[in-house]
Amino acid sequence: MQQPEIGSYNDGLTICAVCDKRFPRVGRKRFCDGACRQEAWRRRHPTPLPVVPPRSPQPSTIYECPACETRYLGDQYCSDCRSFCRRVGPGGLCPACEEPVAIADLLPTPHTRR
Repeated sequence: MQQPEIGSYNDGLTICAVCDKRFPRVGRKRFCDGACRQEAWRRRHPTPLPVVPPRSPQPSTIYECPACETRYLGDQYCSDCRSFCRRVGPGGLCPACEEPVAIADLLPTPHTRR
């Protein structure tokens, strides 16, 4: 008579559905422990992605007056100096001080080799 192979359905062990670890068969248990059971639940119920608003705000352009160095959000003309401003780049209002700030001002400057 043949011996049953290790891991066959007759050896009284079952395989965990998450980690493939063998554990003793007890009732209809499908997972070796609570952590694997939680992991299986998380795989079946993934965290939903955040909702994107239908119209997300576009970054506005920051302009700077070459004469008085005043920055404007979206305005290309300095009414004090009566001159056109130069484009600094995309940006917005600072949440702390409500001053126009460019994204380039917030990023670290790359180091150049000599």
